[in-house]
Amino acid sequence: MSRRQVTSTRRFVDSGNFPFAAALHSKSRSPPVLSIGLVVVGVILIVGYAYSGSGKFRGAAVSRIEGDYSCTLEVQRAIPFLKKAYGDSMRKVLHVGPDTCSVVSKLLKEEKIEAWGVEPYDIEDAEANCKNLVRKGVVRVADIKFPLPYRAKSFSLVIVSDALDYLSPKYLNKTLPELARVASDGLVIFAGYPGHQRAKVAELSKFGRPAKMRSSTWWIRFFVQTSLEENEAAIKKFEQAASKKSYQSACQVFHLNPYH
Repeated sequence: MSRRQVTSTRRFVDSGNFPFAAALHSKSRSPPVLSIGLVVVGVILIVGYAYSGSGKFRGAAVSRIEGDYSCTLEVQRAIPFLKKAYGDSMRKVLHVGPDTCSVVSKLLKEEKIEAWGVEPYDIEDAEANCKNLVRKGVVRVADIKFPLPYRAKSFSLVIVSDALDYLSPKYLNKTLPELARVASDGLVIFAGYPGHQRAKVAELSKFGRPAKMRSSTWWIRFFVQTSLEENEAAIKKFEQAASKKSYQSACQVFHLNPYH
């Protein structure tokens, strides 16, 4: 699902609007020291423009969001902060979403965490490690538009990524309550931001439809309709832990209480 995007910095230079473009391309001969000085200043401006106010490289963020990024990768990055937010509730985790084997494998390396996964799509091209997890029953391949093959409150925490974005409201009305049903302590949803289209035309046969990136307002309204409440305590702990490490998620992250 990779898409390469020309960075804003490159467009800025190619357009001829770079502040020192005229000086750098001038036919008139300038003293060597002055020419070198202009080049150095130009490089500094390029780097400064490419960095955001938070000190993160903007080009890398664009590449992750518009190109090689996925919310499943974001889950892996967020594991340390999820552990801070949920503590003992991370003891038995179910991840639901494409490439769940990568998340489950990473979770299993953490101390005192048992992990399982549900892969909503075909895994014919999966690596040997993933197929091994499926053979062991750690990962299941299942259509999440139908009831999950687990009893109520089977897992302390359920994490879902890159799956709900591909479901229409018709199926979300069934799938979201089902995810909450199998969680005892919490449900965490990683969803794409509006305008960040991920699925290529060639991949529509796998996902069934293009991803629908919805706003936080839309999601919150939908949570209310399905009688799900946000987990304020978990939200606060997650944000505090993330802030200490200057972590900013490339996806929307929602922390919900399960059904009681």
